[in-house]
Amino acid sequence: MIDLYTWITPNGLKISILLEELGLPYRAHAVDITRGEQDAPAFRAVSPSAKIPAIVLEDGSTLMESGAIMIHLAERAGRLLPDEPAARLNVLEWLFWQVGNFGPTLGHAHNFLTYKPGRAPYAEDIFRTETRRLYDTLEARLEGRQYVAGDYSIADIAIWPWVSRFVRHKVDLADFPSIRRWYLELAARPAVIRGYAVPHDTGAIPLP
Repeated sequence: MIDLYTWITPNGLKISILLEELGLPYRAHAVDITRGEQDAPAFRAVSPSAKIPAIVLEDGSTLMESGAIMIHLAERAGRLLPDEPAARLNVLEWLFWQVGNFGPTLGHAHNFLTYKPGRAPYAEDIFRTETRRLYDTLEARLEGRQYVAGDYSIADIAIWPWVSRFVRHKVDLADFPSIRRWYLELAARPAVIRGYAVPHDTGAIPLP
């Protein structure tokens, strides 16, 4: 049984959705980052960076960082990450696009555009522009493709929870028809619906 330490954030949802897709048995432990629970010594023993998500495997070994966790789980299950080198590299390319670009930029957009609007106009302009650029990149990628990188994969699962916060990004998905089509397809998947409610139900998946 895998122990998942997580919270209701896009990075946390990536792992619960993946675990549901893979059908791997797990227990979810809520780490309420709004109350500082990520700084507790017991959690730092699991995640030295004091960030969710993190997992503890059956042998007691730990793993932090969502991208590393996703690769490990997909390899373990033999699904959602191709073995063929070119296809595998394609999936990893877009996984790391999310980890290094889409996620961090949109995380800052949450802060400046939604949580504290008007506090830093210059930062708001930067992250509004960058958010639009990244959505444009994803739209171009999905145009004419069902999924981000070949078949449905960990790249899709990594990106989707961030798009689910489109309201906080001040983005209208009607402006991005390929993203909207892809987003709604994934939102209807039973495993995505189940994973979205971990570690607790926050309501229905937002629909454009």
